[in-house]
Amino acid sequence: MFSRFDRYIARQVSVATLAVLTVLTAAIWLSQSLRFIDLTVNRGLPISTFISISALVLPNFLTVILPIALFAAVLFTYNGLQADSELLAMRAVGQGPSQLMRPAVAVMLVALSIGYGLTLYGLPTSYRAFKDMQASLRSNFAAVLLQEGVFTQLDEQLTLFVREQGGQGDLFGIMVHDSRNSVRPATYIADRGTIVQSPDGPRLIMVSGNRQELDRETGRVSFLFFDRYTVDIDRVTGQTGPRQREGTERYLDELLWPEDGLDARTRRGLLIEAHQRLAAPLLIPAFLAIAFGALLSGDFNRRGQTRRIFIAVLLAALTQALFFALSTLANRMSEAIVLLYLLPIAIIVGAGVLIARPARLFPPPEAR
Repeated sequence: MFSRFDRYIARQVSVATLAVLTVLTAAIWLSQSLRFIDLTVNRGLPISTFISISALVLPNFLTVILPIALFAAVLFTYNGLQADSELLAMRAVGQGPSQLMRPAVAVMLVALSIGYGLTLYGLPTSYRAFKDMQASLRSNFAAVLLQEGVFTQLDEQLTLFVREQGGQGDLFGIMVHDSRNSVRPATYIADRGTIVQSPDGPRLIMVSGNRQELDRETGRVSFLFFDRYTVDIDRVTGQTGPRQREGTERYLDELLWPEDGLDARTRRGLLIEAHQRLAAPLLIPAFLAIAFGALLSGDFNRRGQTRRIFIAVLLAALTQALFFALSTLANRMSEAIVLLYLLPIAIIVGAGVLIARPARLFPPPEAR
């Protein structure tokens, strides 16, 4: 049963967590969405597509931001209570560390459930939608990539120029330089054409033009005049048919029990992705343990806890960096997967030992 004091602290921690989460999310969303502004400003895509694309990348960042937001909120809230001597008063009436932590732990359990919801469902759902939209935009690059009167570098070996685009997707004044065959690069010039989708991928169909091919061995240029010619561009845009889902697009059951026909390396990568999804939310209670280890362990100090807070921030940053490093190590050595779980568990146990040590409310004068 929660007391009025518990509800008071839980409300403060919740509001502070939401505030920090909102600010960090807005900042990261703004920085990431700048990558997609060009699609709207220069490529003519509707603003709804820009909003959809930029929103789909948010779950990936929320999984990282959520532990940080709760950590900052607990430090801010409990340090304020300490500065106002509210925690001192609660300790004086017999409230132990477990009772003082109870409201924040309740908020942490809600955040932990949200974290697992993001990693197990929100993350693969958003990535799947993002990749599908990305593939759709690439396959329809006549509307996305091409600009009238501009040489468009579709990839390192294919350049396309279009003088004018018609309302029905028709292209006029086409020039293509194709160096995918480095020995015999070719240049195509056509009066008009269009891009169509075939079962094997997108194709550029050109009408009434010529093909100029250079033989680098002899230095001779050969000409071919055509009424109709097709250029394969599926290497640029990607296949439009069924594609193999990446690890970030798969749900947990698809990671642990993938379909048949995958090689051992791919299966290992999917297994590591599954364990990263399961281990990442454990940073939420780990960060909470770091905050409480700094605020509630040791003797009460009237001069404040600036040094402890600074150390807690450094430990949290080090923990986050170490988790990323272990994730990279796990991609190379599957045996390191267990370290993803041991890291947050070790932090929680270590902080619990510090908090459980008896503290003095009124330490000797030299400690005040």
